[in-house]
Amino acid sequence: MNEFKHPRPLVIGVSGASGLIYAVRTLKYLLQANYRVELVASKAAYMVWQAEEGVKMPADPQKQAQFWREKAGVETEGFLRCHPAGDVGANIASGSFRTLGTIVIPCSMSTVAKLATGVSSDLLERAADVQLKEGRKLVIVPRETPLSLIHLRNLTTLAEAGVRIVPAIPAWYHQPRTIEDLVDFVVARALDQLEIDCVPLKRWKEES
Repeated sequence: MNEFKHPRPLVIGVSGASGLIYAVRTLKYLLQANYRVELVASKAAYMVWQAEEGVKMPADPQKQAQFWREKAGVETEGFLRCHPAGDVGANIASGSFRTLGTIVIPCSMSTVAKLATGVSSDLLERAADVQLKEGRKLVIVPRETPLSLIHLRNLTTLAEAGVRIVPAIPAWYHQPRTIEDLVDFVVARALDQLEIDCVPLKRWKEES
């Protein structure tokens, strides 16, 4: 019997959009549920960590994996491997490396534009592009406001290509009490698109 929740890993891409807490909470629940995760953060994500949290994310893959685990509060569960953004020869850059899919959370409008036009300038974009060409599940969580016409057209292009788009827009019917509650709603809805249910969320009209 396989020790992990699923034999295939899930790829998490973290772009330079604001809202790194979305990535942290996603990683937390996936690792706690014993999923295998392959993670790649864009170069801009390093800058966002500095801007939002005042911390420096390590570039070394092993140190970065420990960094993410500490931020997520998950020391040992699951499997986490981090990749440098410039390593376009990594396993997740190949269609022959089978995965559950890819989620880009949060997803910047720059990343949206590159995916919509087939541009792969780093490993994050290449890993997402691979999902499209292989017909696998790709979920993006854009975090931007307001949206320009260009943004909307790029998002439409991705939707037409089969990408599931889950904007970072929380709900209130589950009676959130903390910022984490609001974030977890978005994380749960994004993981729903991959048929992964590991976030403790009170759903609409669900019995307590």
